[in-house]
Amino acid sequence: MTELSSPQNPTRFWPKENTPAQTSIVPASDVAGQALVVVIAIMTFLASLAIGGVDLIAYSAHNWESQISREATIQVRPTDGLDIEKTLNYAVELVKGFQGVKSAKIIDRTQTERLLEPWIGTGLELKELPIPRLIVVTLDDTNTADFGMISDAIATQVPGGSFDDHRNAINRLVTMAHATIIIGLVILALVISALTLTIIFATRSALSANQHIVEVLHFIGAESGFIARQFDFHFFKTGFKGALLGGVASIVVFLAFSLWTRFTAGTAGSDQASALFGRFSLGLASDIKIFILIGFVALLTMITSRLTILSQLKSIDRRESDLF
Repeated sequence: MTELSSPQNPTRFWPKENTPAQTSIVPASDVAGQALVVVIAIMTFLASLAIGGVDLIAYSAHNWESQISREATIQVRPTDGLDIEKTLNYAVELVKGFQGVKSAKIIDRTQTERLLEPWIGTGLELKELPIPRLIVVTLDDTNTADFGMISDAIATQVPGGSFDDHRNAINRLVTMAHATIIIGLVILALVISALTLTIIFATRSALSANQHIVEVLHFIGAESGFIARQFDFHFFKTGFKGALLGGVASIVVFLAFSLWTRFTAGTAGSDQASALFGRFSLGLASDIKIFILIGFVALLTMITSRLTILSQLKSIDRRESDLF
């Protein structure tokens, strides 16, 4: 009977004991690193809000400019003995006969009272008040409507009627919006500048806690490029984490405002906010800008750490050359 031969090295079937696990040269997390994440998140959040705000105002200004050639209003003031409903219907038929007019719609009394709520409040009986009635005139894309002729016809043929093409009001709003956009761009530039400086100083502060690691690696003969690479991914990950938190938080804020305007649609406050800023919904372009900002912050953090480490190594070399 043949005996089973024992393996020459029986210990090779057993896991090795006391084998040290590989660890990163740079500590995975410390107080300085966590503080850097928080600082980057806050500054990225503010910068993302500035980007979204500028885009919303620019979008609203574009809509206001387009309304100059798309809409106008007829106002009919009630007078004694005037059948207001009959006069409104006559004004609608009259304005539809002009070239360049696409449609005309009477704003009913309920909608009129809602428009007045921000100024006079709710709960008042408005039926007895001489509130003017409005007709919204929609113009076609040919831009052939003669506003002067329409205004003269409304003023002479419609009792208490007047025509307003809103050009003066819209132009003032657009001018104000453009000024606001310029101010927003200046604020955005200041926020990004502050973000850049904050990242630089915060990253240097975080690196100061790991300066002993840099010195030890340098003294044992590690090359400068190798030492810098050990910190590159660590600080890229730190910057990306903070920037991602801040950027996503800003998108959530805009989404919350967008949902608020939808759920409160029809109220005075929501209607006024929607008229000025739209639905607070960021477009794809705004989202792309925010994610570009996130990538920029992560790269800036990594580049700052590399430059700081290389500067520290040069300082160490100078000290050594002075000693010898």
